[in-house]
Amino acid sequence: MSDAGKKRFQKLYPPFLKNSSKERTSRFPFVSRSFVPSVFTVMNMVCGYISIVMSGEGSFVAACWFIILAAFFDTIDGFVARVTNGTSDFGVELDSLSDLVSFGAAPAYLVYKFGLEGLPGITGICVSSLLMIGSGLRLARFNISMIGYNKESFSGLPTPAQALTIAGFVLWMSADPAFPAPLMQIVLAWLSIALALLMISKVNYDTLPKPTVESFRQKPVQMALYIVAMFCVLLFHSKAFFLAMLLYILLGIARSLTLLWRRQWQT
Repeated sequence: MSDAGKKRFQKLYPPFLKNSSKERTSRFPFVSRSFVPSVFTVMNMVCGYISIVMSGEGSFVAACWFIILAAFFDTIDGFVARVTNGTSDFGVELDSLSDLVSFGAAPAYLVYKFGLEGLPGITGICVSSLLMIGSGLRLARFNISMIGYNKESFSGLPTPAQALTIAGFVLWMSADPAFPAPLMQIVLAWLSIALALLMISKVNYDTLPKPTVESFRQKPVQMALYIVAMFCVLLFHSKAFFLAMLLYILLGIARSLTLLWRRQWQT
């Protein structure tokens, strides 16, 4: 095969990253710029694994908090990568693998052990596995379609949002059960199915805006809603946390339906 043919079959994603290590001059050649954000990414993965262990031991509240901590590290590693200019192909792949553990396998095993294990046959395994399958498909699609770190929206429910919704529901049911056990199993099963479908859907979701003056000027209503949601979480704890995530999901669906209606009306 010619050189031109070989270049054609080389890996082309993510398109905004370049193996530019030769172009950079490092003060410490034994430590790359991608090392620091990768540390936070690994912490994300570790938190996901600990959450799985906690779920297996029946410590569901601890499992939920480790998923939340994993989401925190997932946010930090992207911020650090942008600040240090430490983006790399390795970092992107590691981030996706970590997200699959923390926001795919961990919440899937959590819902199975928390409520779906009691369903007849392998129903609980099949339903809970949809969260991990949906996360894997969502992350794979994101990897081949992303064009930069400064994205303002996502196509499909982000995997961390799905995992945080599951964590919020389990925290709520653990602190103040709102349903009897049989009904809670049904609600949890349908919630898992809905979240899995939303991850692979084309529903458009906004990224969380940065708390800057410019964000308040451009999106005052959205920023006000986020502030109210954070206040409610601090005031009402687990129940408000789940409701805040549910509000985020419903706003994405409402916005996508509005955009679809406008396009059909214009045509």
